[in-house]
Amino acid sequence: MIPVRGASLADQAAEVLLGRIVAGEWALGERLPGETTLAPQLGVGRSTVREAIRQLAGRGVLQSRQGAGVFVTALDVPEDWDAVLRRVGIVEVVEARVAIESEAAALAAVRRTPADLRALRRALDARGRAHATVEQHVDADTELHRRVVAAAHNEVLAELFDGFVPRVRAAMVTMLRIRPVDDEADHEAHRELVDAVADRDPERAARLSRTHLTALKERLT
Repeated sequence: MIPVRGASLADQAAEVLLGRIVAGEWALGERLPGETTLAPQLGVGRSTVREAIRQLAGRGVLQSRQGAGVFVTALDVPEDWDAVLRRVGIVEVVEARVAIESEAAALAAVRRTPADLRALRRALDARGRAHATVEQHVDADTELHRRVVAAAHNEVLAELFDGFVPRVRAAMVTMLRIRPVDDEADHEAHRELVDAVADRDPERAARLSRTHLTALKERLT
């Protein structure tokens, strides 16, 4: 028996089950023993086992198949996205942005609507005026990039971009305080990107986005 103690028995039972899966007790695709077997092993009731299984199913480790049982669908839990962003270096984050935003820029050039274009123009103008503080400039810059991604009309790309924002914002503020950019040239690069989207030129939009973000990566290194 593996006794489980604590305020949240289901949470702890889930962690014990996960530990056994990671240790190789059950192979990928293998069916777990039934609740009547697992409950005494964990020292909890069957309802707690069911809740633990539901938790691991929600995390992608287990899958309940009606009439067949519970099966192992992954041998570990993917690391939380926010934890990944906190752990990795900013250069890796910008490299991911290159992939995401260059594709988003190409899609935006194909899919943008008149409303998208108006929002892009407003964001570009706001970016050009945002020079009172470094933070204000970074926020205005981020909003323009967000508008480009939004114009791609792809929810996955939009969610990924928003996930990067807190990590990138802090690095950008720090970098610009140490090494200010040529505001005029930098803003012109963003204007060219918006123009490429407006002109429905996906190849140029992707190239301009990639060039801009690659230059940012090089400055960060």
